[in-house]
Amino acid sequence: MAYTAEISRDNPTCILFIVDQSTSMSDKMATGKSKAEFVADALNRTIYTMITNCTKADGVRNYFEIGVIGYGGSGTSNGLKGPLSAKSVNPITELAEHPLRVESRTQLLDDGAGGILEKSIKFPVWFEVVANGGTPMTAALTRCAEILVDWCDAHPNSYPPTVLHLTDGESTDGDPQHVASAVQQISTKDGTALLLNVHISTAVGEAVQYPSSSVGLANNYAVQLFNMSSELPAHIAAIARDKGYAVSEGSRGFIFNADPKDIVNFFEIGTRPRLTVDR
Repeated sequence: MAYTAEISRDNPTCILFIVDQSTSMSDKMATGKSKAEFVADALNRTIYTMITNCTKADGVRNYFEIGVIGYGGSGTSNGLKGPLSAKSVNPITELAEHPLRVESRTQLLDDGAGGILEKSIKFPVWFEVVANGGTPMTAALTRCAEILVDWCDAHPNSYPPTVLHLTDGESTDGDPQHVASAVQQISTKDGTALLLNVHISTAVGEAVQYPSSSVGLANNYAVQLFNMSSELPAHIAAIARDKGYAVSEGSRGFIFNADPKDIVNFFEIGTRPRLTVDR
């Protein structure tokens, strides 16, 4: 396990999001939004934050190449639409230039005197809400593997790809574990691809966050997702600890019964693989 390659414009890394878009993602969360709506907002906010972090005096620097795979009733699809749909993975500079649209949202702020101020903000959208059909997880992970093989062949010296998979239900197209294992064997010279999984639930139940063992997990489905998840490299484990998670030796990139805060943290933890030293 290496994961020491510097991320730069010459050697960017790949972040690939896989998002369950099945009918059950229309279920409401505690926030009042559906799981699909909440995940879409969190993903769009994450992309915007990544663009902001890559912005220097000379513009947006291509430290990341980003792809989104959606899967649901129609199988798998490119989650990035418009001009970005022509490629499975796009440089972050392209995402900066081609949001689908920019919405006006209302943000509530503390006015410092016990009241609330409403502030209008611009909210770029790249990924839209979809919730339809079954859960073809195996097909989605197969598509992921195809994309990552090509990407790693083209970027042999880069920090390995990171895959962030969000789902709320069991696969409807067979056991995905063998494909997940194949994804985790795809590599650059710096290490193998990381596959991180989060299970989203509206049911009452205690969340399991970054466990190091499958012992005590609620059911076979939770064990399956644990087995599909990569062990966290030391620097990512440190980020999770900074977020307040009890990460230990051998902890895997896996949350079961994630709540809204867990989902937001999952995106932030998974999209901070290493600091770049590019000048």
